[in-house]
Amino acid sequence: MAKHEAKVITFESANDMPLMPASVATTLYNKTGSWRYMRPVYRERTAPCNDACPAGEDIVAYLGLVADGRYREAWETLRQENPFPGVCGRVCPHPCEGQCNRERLGGAIAIHYVERFLADWAMAQGIAWPQQEPSREQKVAVIGAGPAGLSCAYQLARQGYPVTVYEAYDQPGGMLRLGIPAYRLPREVLDWEIAGIEALGVRIETGVRLGGDLAWDDLAGYAAVFLALGQQRSRELDVPGEESAGVLHGIDYLEGQNAGRSVELGRRVAVIGGGNTAMDAARSARRQGAEVTVVYRRSRAEMPAIAEEVHEAEEEGVAFHFLATPVEILGERGRVRAIRCLRMELGAPDESGRRRPIPVEGSDFELQVDTVIPALGQVADLSGLPDDVAQQWGYIQIEPSGLTSRQGVFAGGDVATGHGTVTHAVGSGKRAAIAIGRFLQGQALGEFPELHRNVRVAPRDVSPEVVTFEQLNQAYLEPEDRPADRYAPVKQRLQDQIEVNLGLQEKTIVNEGLRCFSCGTCNRCDNCLIFCPDISIRRRGDWNEGVPAYPYFEVDYDYCKGCGICAAECPRKAITMEEELLWKK
Repeated sequence: MAKHEAKVITFESANDMPLMPASVATTLYNKTGSWRYMRPVYRERTAPCNDACPAGEDIVAYLGLVADGRYREAWETLRQENPFPGVCGRVCPHPCEGQCNRERLGGAIAIHYVERFLADWAMAQGIAWPQQEPSREQKVAVIGAGPAGLSCAYQLARQGYPVTVYEAYDQPGGMLRLGIPAYRLPREVLDWEIAGIEALGVRIETGVRLGGDLAWDDLAGYAAVFLALGQQRSRELDVPGEESAGVLHGIDYLEGQNAGRSVELGRRVAVIGGGNTAMDAARSARRQGAEVTVVYRRSRAEMPAIAEEVHEAEEEGVAFHFLATPVEILGERGRVRAIRCLRMELGAPDESGRRRPIPVEGSDFELQVDTVIPALGQVADLSGLPDDVAQQWGYIQIEPSGLTSRQGVFAGGDVATGHGTVTHAVGSGKRAAIAIGRFLQGQALGEFPELHRNVRVAPRDVSPEVVTFEQLNQAYLEPEDRPADRYAPVKQRLQDQIEVNLGLQEKTIVNEGLRCFSCGTCNRCDNCLIFCPDISIRRRGDWNEGVPAYPYFEVDYDYCKGCGICAAECPRKAITMEEELLWKK
């Protein structure tokens, strides 16, 4: 900060003095900062959305860029951490929104819609993917082209490593392609974002299965291996009659539908389960014209499926039978004719935190059906792995870095964590890419957060303290409602595979950026500058030439008295008051 020369004023007599206390010249002569025992420091904190994002996106940063109309920078900020914003903006259960402080004054920011908009905007603009060739020699193999494997490959390629991804199916994408219907995730969006990964030099070989076409010894030439096998085998219903014709497991059914194969269902279909696979299967069956009933052993409140998808299923005519579980599949001439169910009641919470379902004796009833689709979750096929890769309860055992029990072999995604969402898989693949990069450079892997926490490849220097609603200066916060969702008409949805959720329009998206509280993050509101009684806060850089580098303001500590007004008036808690003694060492 430039120093100012202070002219000394000398009064010859009392008559020369002003009639009231006033400064007749610059106040810079008396360096009042010497009175201070606390000083304000621009120290940003963690926004709750950032803390809750499994993929480790810097959400508060790209929302601020969207509010400024800087879509290209927002998209690039987003893609630093996640190569699948168009995918995650559609299929993520958005736990970030569940932690949003804006919920208290009008509803959470529609973060997943903003993410989706940025990806769709970039796609519509025809932005060319940056082309890149590997700059390092050490090769990495990734087994599985689902979200975890492709996320890992993307981040490794950005580091310059040559990466080959081996995928068992004939197209990349894993469950993004095989398990999620096109009415939720248009294939052109998935294909475009995978193309962006391939543009970095990532090679994807399809139709290659570990333990079949690809033996473990074939990987000997790679300096590191990342296992992202996913969970692609359905859990059994484990009741009498499950072998009957007309029992079709959820993943198998969705895979056939998404591959364009004809799957005969009959008129009445029962889907067993309450997760996203169950909802996808039920809604797909409705599009085949079937009468569909979802049977779930808990109540609606305990359903793990995304709430919006449950609502959309209801709109499309899916019926729900809660607090019931099948105990037998009844057949006739080897084919399903009904399921016998038992009613349940909820007891104390189990290890998942949900209330445990307890059978009600003598409450049997039958549902007449032609097809039963169990959708009770998936398990991994670990048969192709060597014995020294430790496994437990059907999962590959990993350290917080993603390292397995075998040196140079890492794992992530559902096969290692079981978290079960695309966004968790993206974050898991990124975590492994960071660790693999350190491993290949001969560095210690270092400490990683626990597997349920996120990691970032481009972290900002922020305090880990997560800003709560109570810490915000609520005098500056106004209620403003969250925008309503936009859907295609129900009748049209059931006639074809058009995308159901229409997203939000550009004007609404920008307003979501403006509606964001920017928790813990300076957004150049000028409050600190305006309220400083000593005029000791100034803007940094030339704001007319674009946004300068952070911090956007600076404090002249020669004159700051440490009154704390700037910190008190900051709406976002982006300023902290620290003891002066800390700065005199």
